[in-house]
Amino acid sequence: MLSIQDLQQKLKSNETSSKKLIEESLAQIEKTKSLNAFISILPERALQQAEVSDQRRAEGKTRGPLDGIPVAIKDNLCLENTRTTAGSRMLEKFNAPYTATAVELLENAGAIIVGKTNMDEFAMGSSSESSFFGPVKNPIDESRVPGGSSGGSAVAVASGCVPVALGSDTGGSIRQPAACTGVVGMKPTYGRVSRYGLIAYASSLDQIGPFGTNVKDCATILSAICGQDPHDNTTSERPCEDFTQKLDEGVQGKVIGIPKEYFEEGLEASCKAIIEKTLSQLEKEGAILKEISLPHISYAVSSYYIIATAEASSNLSRFDGVRYTYRSPEARQLFDLYAKSRSEGFGKEVQRRILLGSYVLNSGFYDAYYLQAQKVRRLITEDFNKAFKSCDVIASPTMPGAPLLCGTSSSDPMAMYLSDIYTVSLNLSGLPGITLPCGLESGLPVGLQWIGKPFQETELLSMAAATEQIIK
Repeated sequence: MLSIQDLQQKLKSNETSSKKLIEESLAQIEKTKSLNAFISILPERALQQAEVSDQRRAEGKTRGPLDGIPVAIKDNLCLENTRTTAGSRMLEKFNAPYTATAVELLENAGAIIVGKTNMDEFAMGSSSESSFFGPVKNPIDESRVPGGSSGGSAVAVASGCVPVALGSDTGGSIRQPAACTGVVGMKPTYGRVSRYGLIAYASSLDQIGPFGTNVKDCATILSAICGQDPHDNTTSERPCEDFTQKLDEGVQGKVIGIPKEYFEEGLEASCKAIIEKTLSQLEKEGAILKEISLPHISYAVSSYYIIATAEASSNLSRFDGVRYTYRSPEARQLFDLYAKSRSEGFGKEVQRRILLGSYVLNSGFYDAYYLQAQKVRRLITEDFNKAFKSCDVIASPTMPGAPLLCGTSSSDPMAMYLSDIYTVSLNLSGLPGITLPCGLESGLPVGLQWIGKPFQETELLSMAAATEQIIK
């Protein structure tokens, strides 16, 4: 599918209509259904909104660059009167009573939601294989995972079903699948985008962000969904910006920090060579490469999985079989209702993380694990703060190597956890990050991640756009 800008040009010149775009999107979803990127498809709702959009256009009342454009949203984002499952049997029959703020802002801008995308159950995973509705397949190589947990959104964009999509990122769940499928994915600064209506995994780490085929499309989506929200008191008071305004600035004089810890042991040599070649090209364009150090970064994965699972065990306690969730038909007493409903309703990976989170919050282990992890989180944040005193942005790999082979996450969970080694630190520190493809290794995409200062998404997107132009 074409970019937002190209589609809008066609709409303005009457080469197409929003209704035709939605029909083409729905046809492509049907054509690629073997990829299992979608849990729910919303044809009637989407076509009805397309007709309204076309009428607005005919009256000269368009709402901006997203008006009439098909989009997809991850199925942990609430959309009123539609099924919202979070990829779990626990919420298989749950219909959302309200719409998430980010989704509402998209629709207010005229975007049309064609469907809700498949994902790792409750966003817990890096392969999109743990969904109750079956695994998502990578359109580039179906023997490889598409990344996770927002694999469905990444695949929906990569396979041409929609030009843009929304996902959520708790430890790399936007950036990692974007890298696996060769698209652009962005995690904004924590607090940039409201989490109201997002089914929580780890509340201090979760953030909603966009997928697109190019940097400008992601910037356009981010401009529509950010801003303060009274329903989410962690959102920033900073006014929303037009994040497309500096995309043509270039890299002349920009200082790029290169963390020595990210380019040592653990990174596949072929990926390292492709990323270093891209950085060398940026240097020729006037950027300044500067080695920096993030001394506590080796503790990021371990501290992340303590904090994330602790918060998950608390957040998921509400899914108990009593109210709106799956209820075991075998339950005969109250204890059975809780135990059987949660054992049958949650998959193995979710159960594993709930158990780990409950363990580290136990009074006998709280100080040894959870409190220590929070102290490490502070040290990692301070490392980034110090590094940014001497550079404008930081470059890193998005993943340590090629997308994992299907089935690896179940046979070797540790391999899945370690695939997030370059992404989790941004969630721990609340920083913005964006990944874009910078080359191919054996036909598989290699992602380059840019890390920005807090609330400096405009500068971050500018660097990503300049990189995109060099790669082309």
